[in-house]
Amino acid sequence: MRSVAPSLAALVVLVALSLGIGAADLGGDSGVDRWLVLAVSRVPRTLAALLAGAGLALAGVVVQLAVQNRMVEPGLTGTPEAAMLGLVAITLAAPGAALIVKMGVAAAAALAGTLGFLALARHVPRQDPLLMPLVGLIYGGILGAAALWFAWTADLVQYLGTWMNGSFAGVLGGRYELLWLIAVLAAVLWAAADRITLLGLGEDRARALGLDTRRTLALGLLVVAITVSAVVVTVGALPFVGLVVPNIVARRHGDNLRANLPRVAALGGLMVLASDILGRVLRWPYEIPAATVFAVLGAGIFLWLLNAPARPRPAHG
Repeated sequence: MRSVAPSLAALVVLVALSLGIGAADLGGDSGVDRWLVLAVSRVPRTLAALLAGAGLALAGVVVQLAVQNRMVEPGLTGTPEAAMLGLVAITLAAPGAALIVKMGVAAAAALAGTLGFLALARHVPRQDPLLMPLVGLIYGGILGAAALWFAWTADLVQYLGTWMNGSFAGVLGGRYELLWLIAVLAAVLWAAADRITLLGLGEDRARALGLDTRRTLALGLLVVAITVSAVVVTVGALPFVGLVVPNIVARRHGDNLRANLPRVAALGGLMVLASDILGRVLRWPYEIPAATVFAVLGAGIFLWLLNAPARPRPAHG
């Protein structure tokens, strides 16, 4: 209960700030329909930030276990760039397609891109943990360059820029509901937590313990692909979330995945919501995208994680 209370207090404070901060003044006799603003804009925006942060943090855990490397996240495996390629393709082929169709195509492309990275990862030496993220950066850069080329030829660069830089400024009621898929996917991860944990032991050890590694890996990657594509389609890419959040939780609470899943989801949602709030107030009344704020904060946290000595981990989560 002691570890839950600070998180609940932080959640209450951040949600209250998110609901109260905005260009429209909800206090006094301003003539603003405050309940309409809350229902259409502030509440959906707050929920979108919490869901996106939680989903990307959980996706980061799955990817790290799949490749047995704490320095990797979906943003370093080419997954967002592959999703953007899928979005460019469906936008060119069927501009009027429903949002769920676009997300489905983006998820398929994201899954293919992640599988491509895993194929590369098999040939990367595991002695240096930083080598795999570098390979992922190059791989994602190639996919991003391909997406940019197709977008440039089709005059879709503005759309691509929106997908690359995550922002919650355009979130309204009726335009964020795809993110509720993340809640369903979190339940799937909870049910498969023990099997996904075994993936982190390596393929040979996991098979020796009776795990069907192919099915478990396929399930995990499908969750990652759907999560990343839902976030990219709805608000755009958010870097570093899947990298720093799982590492912070693991340093403090150990490697018990089933116990850590709620912690990872909660911390991811809170950090993204805090970044969105900061983006609203740093240049008031203008906004800085939450992805930009989190990129700066995440880079600093990542450097701290690289240099700070690890604390002794508890035996149980």
